Amino acid sequence: MPYIKVIQHEEAEGQLKEIYDELVRSRGKLAEVHKIQSLNPESIVAHMELYMKIMFGKSPLRRYQREMIAVIVSAANDCDYCIQHHAQALLFFWKDEEKVKQLSKDFTQLELPEKDALFCQYTQKLTVDPNFKGKEVLLNEMKASGIEDRGILDATLVISYFNFVNRMVLGLGVNLEDDGGGGYKYE
Repeated sequence: MPYIKVIQHEEAEGQLKEIYDELVRSRGKLAEVHKIQSLNPESIVAHMELYMKIMFGKSPLRRYQREMIAVIVSAANDCDYCIQHHAQALLFFWKDEEKVKQLSKDFTQLELPEKDALFCQYTQKLTVDPNFKGKEVLLNEMKASGIEDRGILDATLVISYFNFVNRMVLGLGVNLEDDGGGGYKYE
């Protein structure tokens, strides 16, 4: 149960109702993470603009890599809400439920392509200890594997975004939707 007042879709009026209706139209349904911001509708719009740019905008990162990063951040922060949502999205791309489950438990046990393994390692370290020792070494490994600076920037933006969302979800008591968080538009 959320720790603050939440205006439900059926209770929404004016600008908030318009925002909710647009989210249902564009994303397929309304998430609890959006409704938790209902007392400040403009924040929902800004949040979605950032989310869409980081997760769906033009990038050297593929969509599955962004979802993979989201799962790693959320697992490190013990944010079940975001793990569930982004594991569902990753499953859309990977089509392997066991692989997705293992990613959220211990990605080091997976045989991932080199770049994906490096993204996971960077994600874990940056989330748990943003000033981790050996950062320059890891970044140089990423570059040597063919990951360009723009890819590192975009990965860092995804990592930062999900640390922000995890804190909002955990801090305000956002509950997972009854359907388990699936059914959104993933592409």
